[in-house]
Amino acid sequence: MKKIHLQRCPVCGSSDLTTFLTCSDHYASGETFDIVSCGGCGFRFTQDFPDESEIGSYYETADYVSHSDTRKGLMNRVYHLVRKYMLAQKVKMTCSLSGLQKGDVLDIGCGTGYYLGAMKQAGWNTIGVEKSALAAEAARTHFGLTISDDLKEIEGESRFDVITLWHVMEHLQDLPQVFESLRRLLRPGGTLIVALPNSASYDAALYGEYWGAYDVPRHLWHFAPDTFARLAHREGFDIKLFAPMPFDAFYVSMLSEKYKGNGMTFARGMMSGAKAWVRSQSDPKLSSSIIYVLRKRNE
Repeated sequence: MKKIHLQRCPVCGSSDLTTFLTCSDHYASGETFDIVSCGGCGFRFTQDFPDESEIGSYYETADYVSHSDTRKGLMNRVYHLVRKYMLAQKVKMTCSLSGLQKGDVLDIGCGTGYYLGAMKQAGWNTIGVEKSALAAEAARTHFGLTISDDLKEIEGESRFDVITLWHVMEHLQDLPQVFESLRRLLRPGGTLIVALPNSASYDAALYGEYWGAYDVPRHLWHFAPDTFARLAHREGFDIKLFAPMPFDAFYVSMLSEKYKGNGMTFARGMMSGAKAWVRSQSDPKLSSSIIYVLRKRNE
């Protein structure tokens, strides 16, 4: 299998890289992968991850809920209940942050299309990008959405009022190419919304190698607020505000308890998630996941 080994940090270019953690792939393969940390800026990323042409097999499981509608098991049922609530919140948030009630929105990594379906119902013009053929077909069938399988296939310039990546950027291998497309497609004054797991969160520190949001090798990049701000600035964007995602700590904590092999996964996860939520109220940078709102510079 072809694997990608990085000699330099993708954020600052430093070659001072050391192993931070070794984590297991709990979803698909059982393989272990190293997460390295940059001595220059503190950025962490998965080392020796599968090439894009081969990483698809690591998503081929019915339990990978972002690409499926499975409700098998308590945690998946909780995920879908929370998703139903959060869809309405995401639509409200998109309108509020963009200052628009209708417009053109591109969702990258749209999965089975629930967010775009809700945006379409709210009156927005929608286009999605999704590499999983099964997830894309579900989005087309259930919501009548227009879906492309590659961001580079989206034509035009200054085309979208809003571009969203809900827990997607951590999966994308060619970050400079992604940001080039974002700069090209986003209209002047447009809004870029990026939701990411936070490797500097309370629950990441609590669970270490078992933290569910490391999700190796599917998650390549393990951002924290400072490192994401640095990368975004380098790529021509500034962060205007960020906000915690309130429910992620509960779901991620349940996954983490499962990975540790503990009993009473739901109860333990709820307790840890509650502690993480309380910590994030006093310091949002400790939140399990963070929503970043960005604008292009020099507009």
